Amino acid sequence: MPNIAKLAAGSCYLLQGNEAIARGALEAGVQYSAAYPGTPSTEILTNLAAVAKETGIHAEWSTNEKVAAEAALAATYAGLRAISSMKNAGLNVAMDTLQHINLATLGDQGGAMLVVVADDPQSHASGDEEDTRWVAQMANAPLLEPSSFQEAYEMTKYLFDLSEEFNIFCWLRDYTRLAHSRGRVQVGEYKKATKKPKYDTTKVFTPYIAPPKHAILVEKMAKIRERSEESPFNTYNGPEKPELLIICSGSGEPCSLDAIEELGLGSRVGMLKLGTLWPFPSRLVVSHIEKAKQVLIVEEVDPYVETHAKEAVAEARLADAPEILGKASGHMSYIGENNPDKVIAALCKVFGLEYAARDADYQKRINEVIKPMVASRGLIWCPGCPHRATFLSIGNAIKRDGRSAVVTSDIGCYTMDVFPDGPQVANTLHCMGGGVGEACGFGQLGDLGFDQPVIGICGDSTFFHGSIPALINAAYNKSNMTLILLDNAITAMTGFQPHAGSGRTATQEATPTVDAEALCRTLGCRVEVVDPFDTKATTAKLQELLKDDKGIKVLIVRRKCELLRMRQERKHPYKMWVDTEKCIGDKCGFCYRILRCPGIGYDKTTGKAKIQEALCVGCGLCADLCPSKAIVKEELA
Repeated sequence: MPNIAKLAAGSCYLLQGNEAIARGALEAGVQYSAAYPGTPSTEILTNLAAVAKETGIHAEWSTNEKVAAEAALAATYAGLRAISSMKNAGLNVAMDTLQHINLATLGDQGGAMLVVVADDPQSHASGDEEDTRWVAQMANAPLLEPSSFQEAYEMTKYLFDLSEEFNIFCWLRDYTRLAHSRGRVQVGEYKKATKKPKYDTTKVFTPYIAPPKHAILVEKMAKIRERSEESPFNTYNGPEKPELLIICSGSGEPCSLDAIEELGLGSRVGMLKLGTLWPFPSRLVVSHIEKAKQVLIVEEVDPYVETHAKEAVAEARLADAPEILGKASGHMSYIGENNPDKVIAALCKVFGLEYAARDADYQKRINEVIKPMVASRGLIWCPGCPHRATFLSIGNAIKRDGRSAVVTSDIGCYTMDVFPDGPQVANTLHCMGGGVGEACGFGQLGDLGFDQPVIGICGDSTFFHGSIPALINAAYNKSNMTLILLDNAITAMTGFQPHAGSGRTATQEATPTVDAEALCRTLGCRVEVVDPFDTKATTAKLQELLKDDKGIKVLIVRRKCELLRMRQERKHPYKMWVDTEKCIGDKCGFCYRILRCPGIGYDKTTGKAKIQEALCVGCGLCADLCPSKAIVKEELA
C-alpha cells in the first residue's frame, strides 16, 4: 500500500481504485473521513487512516455506517470537506441519514460531503448483488460512476467541488473490479488542508423544515442535470451513424472496448460511455440513440441505464426509435459482473456472428484432462480459527439438548458456517445484527406454543455495529434466548480493523475499550465466558444455558483471531505431527472430514492424516479432539 500523501504531482502510479479515490479526496482537501470496514470499500479509509497523522486529517472506523455518515455530516456542518465510505450492504444501515441530508442541505458553513458506496457484482464478498444506483436517485444525490482508475481519482475531486457549490452531498459509485484492481493514475498536487472547523450558531439553520427546501433541491438538481448533459465524464467513440450503439457505464466500457476490438466491429459499432448516472443525461443519450439503427445497453446487475434510456426515448417521442437491447431483451444478464465474453456473446447475437474464445478440441481437452486435476477449494475457516471449534461445540450442544434449537446468525468470518464446506449449524443469515434481532423474535414465541431453544450469533465487531439495539429490545421485551458472542478481538473478515472493543483507533492510537461483557450485564443478562478451544467446557456451558429458560443468556466465546495472534507473536505454540501407527485414516477421518482444517491433509500413500506444515499454525486443537489420540502436539519454547 503506497503512502498516498507522498505521491509526486504530475507522476503516474499503479493504484488500486480505492487508493485513487483516497488520493483524490486528499487533493480535494478532505479533512474528515469516517467508515465501517466492508469489502470492497475498506481500503479507502485504510489509506486515509495511514496518513492521517502526517496530513492532519481525522480518520475513524465508526461503529456502523449510519454513525459514519452522521459524523461526516457534522464535520461538513462545521465547514470541512468530509468523506464517508461503505459497501453496498452498509448503505442499508446509513439510509435513514442519507435520505434526509439533501432535503435539509449541508448548512451554510461552506463544507462538502462525498459518500462512496462500493457495490459487489458477482457477490465476491457479499450476501447479494445489491445495486445501489437507484438509492442515489431516491436521495437526490448527484451520482457518478468511474470506468477507469483515473476517472475514480478525478471524479472524487470533482464531486467535492460540486457538493460545496450546491450545498448537497454527492455520491460516487465504486465497485469490486475497480476497487481492488490496479491501473495507471496520474496524480496532481496535494496541499495540506488547514481550514479550521467552526459552526456559526448565530445563523438560523432548520434542517427539518423540508417542504421549502425540497423545492430548492429540485431547482438545484435541474441545474446539475444540465451539467450532466455536457460532462466530460460522458464520452463517445465510433462512427457518426453506427449500426449499433453501445451505451455503457462503469466496467461496461473496458469490456465493450475489448469485445468490439476482438470482433473487428470498430467501423460498425459506436460506444457512448456514461459517467454521470444521476441526474441522467437524457438529451445526450437521445441525441446518440437517434443516429443508430440499434442500441445495446451494457451495465452490471440492474437495468438502471437501460430503464432511464428507454424513458428518455419515450419522452423524446422519436418517430423511428431504434430497438433498445439489454437485460430485458435477454442480450445481457441481470446477474454477475461484466466481462468481454458476455459482451461478445451479445454482439454475436445482434450481428449473427459465430465466435469461440477457444478451439473446440482445446476446450474439450481442458474439460477432460485439466478440470479433474483441479482440487475443489471451498470457503472454509483459516487454520487455527477459533470459530471452527465454536461451531463444533454449538452443533454438539444442540444434538445433546435434543430439542432442535433454532440458530440465527449474521455476517462475519463465522458466515463460513453456512457454505457447503462449513458445518451448516445456522438456520438463518441475513445481515449484521440480524442474528440477535431474529433470535429476539423467536425467543418471544413461547406464549404462542413455541418450545425450541433459540441461539443468536454475532461477532464482536458486529455486536457494536448492529446487535446492541436488538439485545436491548430482547431485554426490554423479555425474550428468552441465548446469544453467542464470538469475540476474536478484531474485525478479521475485512482485514483486521480495530473496533470499539479492541482498544485501538483507526490510526492505532490507544483508546478506552468498550467492555461487551459489562455492557451485557447492565442489561440484566446472564453472562458466561469460555475459551472455544476448551470444547468440552464450551459445549457443557451452552447446554446449561439452553436449559435455562429465564430471559437472556450471553455466552462470550473469547479467543484471539489466529492470524492476529500470529502477527503479534510471530511464533507457533506447538509443533504438530501425526503418529501413523495410531491414526486409523478413513475409518475415522474426523480431522480432515469434520474438523476440515486446511492444516491437515490426507496422505494417499499411507491412507492416514498428514499435517500440512506450510499451513499448520500449531494451535493444537486437532490434537485435543483426535478420537484416536494420533495427532501429537509438542510445546515450543
